[in-house]
Amino acid sequence: MSLYPSLEDMKVDKMVRAQMAQYEASPPAYQPMHHALPSPGYGAPNAHVYPTLGEYMGLELSQDVIALNMPEYQVQTVQSGGAVTNLIAPLSSQSISLQKATVTQAIRQVILCKDRDGKCGLRLHSVNNGVFICYVQAGSPAALSGLRFGDQVLEINNVAVAGMSMDQCHNLLKKAPSNGINMAVRDRPFERTITLHKDSLGHVGFQFKDGKIVGLVKDSSAARNGVLTDHQLLEVNTINVVGMKDKDISKVIEESPSIVNITIIPHYIYKHMISKMSSSLFKEVDRTPAV
Repeated sequence: MSLYPSLEDMKVDKMVRAQMAQYEASPPAYQPMHHALPSPGYGAPNAHVYPTLGEYMGLELSQDVIALNMPEYQVQTVQSGGAVTNLIAPLSSQSISLQKATVTQAIRQVILCKDRDGKCGLRLHSVNNGVFICYVQAGSPAALSGLRFGDQVLEINNVAVAGMSMDQCHNLLKKAPSNGINMAVRDRPFERTITLHKDSLGHVGFQFKDGKIVGLVKDSSAARNGVLTDHQLLEVNTINVVGMKDKDISKVIEESPSIVNITIIPHYIYKHMISKMSSSLFKEVDRTPAV
């Protein structure tokens, strides 16, 4: 089964929502017995441009690979009322270990603009015929729109970018108008956002080394809210901490208010991300400016 909806699924969903909104605004005098809706991908000009979204940067995310390297996320089969349903497990509402965490894997639409210098504030990198965000400038339009390191860009202003080079994608952004830049973006696989609360000493209850969570404090907010070891910190209160030194990450957490939102991803996937993008990620900004 696919871990993600496809790009065509997102487009069909938007079309169905628009149809439903129109139907609710002006309901017909009668309701037909059969109301056919287009099936995902049917008639889509870019159908099958991307492989099934069961891989990420060339990393296979099959059930066997997940069971071996990330067993807490393996697919479980649930039988309900005689019907067998496959679920990406564990979901926050169905797992004690991941309770209160949000597991996201989706295709989303992002609208962004350019700043007064004509920049969006991001850099892209091509990996295995896919295009990924390798840098987002703090406080930039890209950051404010919710784009993040490791997100996969599928379309820019309705142009599918599969197979394009980094320079080709940057040129698309440079030629785009200042406002209303439309991007279809795929979430990083198995990322989770967790809300934590500081205790009286200002601690949330986990230890990390090189950004990787290596220990939990018993009965702490981290332990109660489903933080797991062997996961990598990606953001703290929306601040990108990828590539930061541990002391700088600690400072971000210390300066956060009493409620701390962290975004984490399995270290197995993070290692693959870095191996594919580190050459671009850690270049100095003045040598490889954001677009």
